[in-house]
Amino acid sequence: MTNDMMNLRALMEKSPDADFLREMIGYGAQRLMELEVGGVTGAAHGEKNPERLVQRNGYRDRDWETRAGTVELRIPKLRKGSYFPFFLEPRRLVEKALTAVIQEAYIHGISTRSVDDLVQAMGMSGISKSQVSRLCEDIDVRVKAFLDRPIEGDWPYLWIDATYMKARDNGRVVSKAVIVAVGANTDGRREVLGMAVGPSEAETFWTDFLRGLARRGLRGVKLVISDSHEGIKAAVSKVMNATWQRCRVHFMRNVMAHAGKSGRRVVSAFMSAAFAQDDATAASAQWRRVADQLRPKLPKLAGLLDDAETDVLAYMTFPAAHRAKLHSTNPIERINGEIKRRTEVVGIFPNEAAIVRLVGAILLEQNDEFCVQRSRYLSLESVAGLSDNPAVSLPILAS
Repeated sequence: MTNDMMNLRALMEKSPDADFLREMIGYGAQRLMELEVGGVTGAAHGEKNPERLVQRNGYRDRDWETRAGTVELRIPKLRKGSYFPFFLEPRRLVEKALTAVIQEAYIHGISTRSVDDLVQAMGMSGISKSQVSRLCEDIDVRVKAFLDRPIEGDWPYLWIDATYMKARDNGRVVSKAVIVAVGANTDGRREVLGMAVGPSEAETFWTDFLRGLARRGLRGVKLVISDSHEGIKAAVSKVMNATWQRCRVHFMRNVMAHAGKSGRRVVSAFMSAAFAQDDATAASAQWRRVADQLRPKLPKLAGLLDDAETDVLAYMTFPAAHRAKLHSTNPIERINGEIKRRTEVVGIFPNEAAIVRLVGAILLEQNDEFCVQRSRYLSLESVAGLSDNPAVSLPILAS
């Protein structure tokens, strides 16, 4: 005890006023830990005692954030079991809060350098890139549970699309395809149903993705909306017993490219007339008239219309109240735009796991927004007839 008092007196004499409180806290915390470990091991530090319960095994460094500043602690380690000082228990809440802030910043597309500045602005010491990555690994648990959750009920409409991001793969920087699926169920609600990362949009990749959705319980799909990628078309025909809708927006871009500058306005007016029809029969008849009018001067464009008629007008066989939301991939394009915005600052991802972590967290956040929306994406009355469940799809009796 005399030596301890001498050390404390020496500390008080040599420490500046600004550092005195922090040094006092560190000194007291270290003494408390030594006393605690002495009780756990049955012997003080350096003491030889035949009744010793366990041996010490060095120290591990840890920074303790206090109101007086950062205190550097040396926490004793044991050869068997573990030791954690009791006075650090409250810090777990602080750590959780700090982790939540870092995770939130990461999810919203803030770079690791900016996260470091953010942590320092909160009064904490800086944080390295490796620490950011380690803290963000906690997101993986929530993302995996979200992406692997069971899919329940009928989902008559399914939107699927892909975007690309750069990642490192065996020392090279390559483009990775990130595919996302969004569905609308017979309750009129939307949900993000799945996400996967792969080397490209090959048919096998899309097939495995759709089969994964089916294994998780996806059923009752009536219409799949996507762009005209051949891999998607082949996978949908192989896995889904559903109609395929070619995105009308993507198709019109192809049409305008064939029309030329001088004919774009006329062709656009012709196509709008076909899309404005009330039913599938009238739309198909107008489509053929447009193709016949264009055939003499623009035979390639007329041939494009002939080949795409069934796929582009597939949505016309579904309820009129749904058509504005079915003719294109716009619902999922908005999600892809948000993904691009938030991942832009990352630039090159270190691996596929990092892509899944960040994009999965963004999709989880988007899905939560879908769930709390007060209004349904589709009305119950309009979507009830699409259900495979007879109890749901019974006709509504007139009052």
